[in-house]
Amino acid sequence: MRITNIDDKPRDECGVFGIFDTIAVSDVAATYAYYALYSLQHRGQESCGICVGDDGVMKVHKGLGLVPEVFTPKVLEALGPGNMSIGHVRYSTTGAPQLENAQPILVHHVKGSMAIAHNGNLTNADELREELELLGGIFHTTSDTEVIAYTITRARLTEPSIEKAVTAAMYSLKGAYSLVIMSPRKLIAVRDPQGFRPLCMGKLGNSVIFASESCALTALGAEFVRDVEPGEIIVAAPEGVTSIKTHCGGKKRLCVFEYVYIARPDSVIEGESVHTARRRAGALLARSHPVDADVVIGVPDSGLEAALGYAEESGIPYGIGITKNRYIGRTFIQPTQSKRIESVHIKLAPLGATLEGKRVVVVEDSIVRGTSMRHILNELRLAGAKEIHMRVASPPVRHPCYFGIDIDNREALIAHQLPIVDDIAKEIDADTIGYLSIEDVRRIAEVENADFCVGCFSGTYPIEPPQDTSKRKFERKLSEKPSKE
Repeated sequence: MRITNIDDKPRDECGVFGIFDTIAVSDVAATYAYYALYSLQHRGQESCGICVGDDGVMKVHKGLGLVPEVFTPKVLEALGPGNMSIGHVRYSTTGAPQLENAQPILVHHVKGSMAIAHNGNLTNADELREELELLGGIFHTTSDTEVIAYTITRARLTEPSIEKAVTAAMYSLKGAYSLVIMSPRKLIAVRDPQGFRPLCMGKLGNSVIFASESCALTALGAEFVRDVEPGEIIVAAPEGVTSIKTHCGGKKRLCVFEYVYIARPDSVIEGESVHTARRRAGALLARSHPVDADVVIGVPDSGLEAALGYAEESGIPYGIGITKNRYIGRTFIQPTQSKRIESVHIKLAPLGATLEGKRVVVVEDSIVRGTSMRHILNELRLAGAKEIHMRVASPPVRHPCYFGIDIDNREALIAHQLPIVDDIAKEIDADTIGYLSIEDVRRIAEVENADFCVGCFSGTYPIEPPQDTSKRKFERKLSEKPSKE
């Protein structure tokens, strides 16, 4: 018996990495990037890339596919030695999953070269792109990362240093962006003033490291130093490490979905363990939506910690009710729907020994479109579950996300289509359903000076959303474009 149909998870964004050796040229800069990207693979499976800097000369290699598919030992050797490197794994939120949109992006200009990798999504990318095109800019990709690269490059033409150019460019950039930027002599980490996406700093011997999640530092045996502050620019150069806080000072608007689903459970973001946050979400869910049942199970993988928290708080035994094929990745990140279907066919299977004749609490981190959950619950009933009580460790997703998660069509969201939650229970064939409240989801992580972004739940956003919300805004057919007289 197999659980089938398309996975309907929120599609996340990207992962970035950078390393700078403050003393010597290293012949393992590309290798460090490789292992770090491997640990960040959950953040994007469409494409990946590494750029190595060696005394001002930059070499880049990128391709479509997973990290071990794109980077063979021969490719890593060809990237050569260098004292710094940056890397990227991508899930496209602006621009199609094509090779030209893979990152890092390497640009050459009159004052040198610059490579950039980006996690997030600009809300004013189309306005900036049009402005740059009217000034003569020629774009080679359809991603908003190239817009960021050109905005910084334009500022660099008049600013005395790359960090001052980044500082100036940030006044024009709106939305979510965690960046690693490599110049001939420096490695720079940047986080947008709201801090929508995570970015942390570590060290390994003489090397300074930046990564989207702390799990990448652990993979390298590096020491976690701290999170990059919202609005902060950190510069690693031969002279040392400096911090620029011109754009700092606001509240942290970190996306709460990092704790709910996106980040790896072994990561620590803003001082809070992702694993602990998910268990706390399950406990809060048990308090707000109790039920008489025989067993609590989680939907692998990100529903497991919340299920454990629910079981601990409720006193209902925890069990393994669904097994996952460990060789199947996050199917929603597969670039085509047909590939998602192929992957989910062999991804999950129910365990009849746990389910037969039981009243089952099924805990999941989120329900976005509802398609796969309906089939999962159907398979659980076929495996013998007597009752199914659905519990969701986040609020109903009713609104689009504009800051790096691919939820851009509210009509596809089951909670938008069915605003009464009991109707959702009927649609997915659950006996009951309970969601975590918006108030409680803000409590799952204890982060100082934070006001989490919960726009996809509430419809209220920390900054003005864009007018054009299409993921393919730069790739429309002529018939789809608005006429310009």
